[in-house]
Amino acid sequence: MQSSSEINTVSKRAARAAGYSWGIAEEVGKCISSIEMFGIRGVENLNNYFKTIKDIEPEGPKQIEENNKLNDKSLCPIYTGLKLIDDYKSVDKIKTLKFIKLDYPLLLLPFINKLSYLIGKRIQVTIDEINAECNLNTCILADHKIKSLIIKKANTVIITILENEDNFSSKTWNELYEISTETFVEETEQSKQTGAGAGLQDND
Repeated sequence: MQSSSEINTVSKRAARAAGYSWGIAEEVGKCISSIEMFGIRGVENLNNYFKTIKDIEPEGPKQIEENNKLNDKSLCPIYTGLKLIDDYKSVDKIKTLKFIKLDYPLLLLPFINKLSYLIGKRIQVTIDEINAECNLNTCILADHKIKSLIIKKANTVIITILENEDNFSSKTWNELYEISTETFVEETEQSKQTGAGAGLQDND
């Protein structure tokens, strides 16, 4: 079994050999090693993609818009992912983005996962009929079958920024808060003078 470090190094070198700059190749190495840790076939998708672009110069979007496509060719998942990260503030404002004809879309997932961390929100991803959710660069939740897939091309990829919301009611929060107050210590004249444990200060 190859280590995460080996996957990172070989993917980085392969990206450089495929024509990407060393800076971009560094990002590719990190992304492929991370996506493999989530059980998604990053190495195989990357290897097949590099074979596809052997005699072609890949392209990504010039700027991120609500609808993104190239007139005569498919979008490169690497350049597209990097552009999403570079323009993360614009992405957060747009909220829902569509990408038409994207090569090897699973390679986009680790970039979106990093994007999720940068904007501090979960991101829903729909690759044709497959759904995934990226969560602050810590996990990728996806249809179980995604782990065995090599997807050559997606007709449509939709990225939706999910607004942060509590998963609990205000009633539950207030009840839990009341329980937490049992750890507070009462303020005394002596504590006022020494600065110890006044009012809402945690006594741990």
